[in-house]
Amino acid sequence: MKNVGDLMKRLQKMMPANVKPAFTTGEELLAWQKEQGEIRAAALARENRAMKMQRTFNRSGIRPLHQNCSFDNYKVETNGQMNALAAARQYVDEFDGNIASFIFSGKPGTGKNHLAAAICNELLLRGKSVLIITVADIMSAMKDTFSNRETSEEQLLNDLSNVDLLVIDEIGVQTESRYEKVIINQIVDRRSSSKRPTGMLTNHNIDEMTRLLGERVMDRMKLGNSLYVIFDWESYRSRVTGKEY
Repeated sequence: MKNVGDLMKRLQKMMPANVKPAFTTGEELLAWQKEQGEIRAAALARENRAMKMQRTFNRSGIRPLHQNCSFDNYKVETNGQMNALAAARQYVDEFDGNIASFIFSGKPGTGKNHLAAAICNELLLRGKSVLIITVADIMSAMKDTFSNRETSEEQLLNDLSNVDLLVIDEIGVQTESRYEKVIINQIVDRRSSSKRPTGMLTNHNIDEMTRLLGERVMDRMKLGNSLYVIFDWESYRSRVTGKEY
């Protein structure tokens, strides 16, 4: 500490009078170095989590059609779409101070995946870890752990629980087996206990979701200022060519 302090004093004497040093004491320099080290360690931890998820699922989760989805290129033709877009923007803006989850419910082709991908893409730009994954892919990964010595079911559950935002797609398309229900229950329970939000995309309404997943899961999904957005307009999937993005 004394050597650092002496060095700072010598440097100050060598500086022109009009130049103000960023640090005037050795303590300030060491405090700054410690802070920068913690910031870098946190960034490396996020990068390691992201790399581990990509190795596990062999993709980021955002499919090519949706990789360029944003709030700006989301088509707004109805009041419902305008409200859904505003809610999604607000969700991202309040993400850091909120544990809210979201459910996007509606018919196929109404833009649920676009807005969910837009949320994830924006959060990625802000340094968050995200994953969009279907129920079928979750169950396939779980079954792979039975014969994979490198990754256990517990490790996979932890990976799914630790990402900043997990979006589960195709809720209700699954076979409705008891095992699937238990796995989704465990994921949502672990994430809510860790104050990490979960998104769900489904063609079913709230009553059907409750029947499929159970009241416990749905109660967890309502924690905080959670979103439930109904996409009740007509499908525009037939008009999507991919060039819109």
